[in-house]
Amino acid sequence: MLISGPEVRRKRNWSEIRIFMPAAGSLRSRTPSSTASENYWYVLRKKPITILLLFILLLPLLFGERSFLSIASYLRIGSMKAVLNSPRHPEYGDITVPFPIPRDEYDRTMDLLDGLGIGDVLRQDCHIAVLESDYPALARLEGAVVNVDELDCLAKHMDSFCESEDHQFLAMAHKLDISSIRDFINLTLCYQQATVITDFSNLEKIGKDHILTVNFGIPLEEYQAVDGRKEALQLIQDGDGTITPYGVVYDNGMELEQVYDGMRFPPYIDGPTILAWEAADGAEGCFCLPMSDRQLQRAQIRAGIENPETPLTLEMDDLPDEAAGALDLDHLTVRDLPDLNRLCQAIEQMSKADREKLGALVQLTESPSIKEVCRLAENLDQFGLIPGVFTPEEYGKYMIRESGHFAYDENLEEFYDFRSYGEKCILHEGGQFTEFGYVVSYGPMTLAELVQNDSAEQHQWEQGM
Repeated sequence: MLISGPEVRRKRNWSEIRIFMPAAGSLRSRTPSSTASENYWYVLRKKPITILLLFILLLPLLFGERSFLSIASYLRIGSMKAVLNSPRHPEYGDITVPFPIPRDEYDRTMDLLDGLGIGDVLRQDCHIAVLESDYPALARLEGAVVNVDELDCLAKHMDSFCESEDHQFLAMAHKLDISSIRDFINLTLCYQQATVITDFSNLEKIGKDHILTVNFGIPLEEYQAVDGRKEALQLIQDGDGTITPYGVVYDNGMELEQVYDGMRFPPYIDGPTILAWEAADGAEGCFCLPMSDRQLQRAQIRAGIENPETPLTLEMDDLPDEAAGALDLDHLTVRDLPDLNRLCQAIEQMSKADREKLGALVQLTESPSIKEVCRLAENLDQFGLIPGVFTPEEYGKYMIRESGHFAYDENLEEFYDFRSYGEKCILHEGGQFTEFGYVVSYGPMTLAELVQNDSAEQHQWEQGM
């Protein structure tokens, strides 16, 4: 399927798996992966992390909006930084942009580019005046005119590289004499087919690595049985290697396929909720949520999906089980994207306790829509959840013993009427029991009013001010 092939990359978490498949753990896979069920041995390569601590006295004057988007962005360790300007009006000034663009700065970055008359969704209108990168091959892009999202796409894919992949990418870029942004993007999808030898002292390792490369992973028992020295000597003696500054590269028949056609970007998994789409013309792709609002708008335009009823297939999600179970996620369309993205934004940073609170609220809501679950997620502060409390007596005990409202004396235990007090509190508060515990509203609206009332959105906006 779309998201399980080797041509799909996922965001780096300081480690990389040679074959890229849907993530495990808390993510819920919506489509079975036959590859994942086989007993393959995948090479897990960890890239060393070097954290550089900088203590710099900076004058605010040095960090105007056109110099850097923020001090945090300046210190951020990323793939590259580019100084962009308008090829038609360089007198408008420059802007330095870190790539990949942090999601929380994406919309502001687009606003700044708008001010220079550049940053179109599809048109290549950004002149690269300077490009700073750890990849020497990318220096060829200086002076080129590209689309800002093309640079972002390239940086995202390269940001997932491990050290050995750096050598593969750079060696093949040198061998193929690549100089265009489109070819660089397409190379990120196929460079793993190449074998690069940087050290000839260990033929056994060279041969085993080569077999892993050409097969994209093999069963453990087969890997152990490989005669690495024999495979390495055969590879070297065939004489198909090309000497590059990054090692001797063997392309193994790799072809630079034009997967990126200048319009639709190849998939890159950088969000926990993945929706696959297939357009009327047969083209397909995916949206990885959450995105910034403007990022989603631009992604829809680039995807070329004009029909809002185009169906979406939810491949994987990180929604609380209760929310996922209550929503009709099997019949999503492009029309649902903004609300689903908003929901993903709301739950992204939720703690376990908040996810349980949202699950409890969804349980108390009859057949909620995506928009209604959004309102709940964005207004969790209006509700309290007391876990482990399921009866009036238990609530009475909680209030008297643990809430801190009373000076509880265990010597008077037999004189407390916990149930009666619990019932009185519940009647006054209008609380309800769920499988997560007792839910009570602290806000000006009841649960039903919040779900149905647009003023809930106004409350959420005011809280964010």
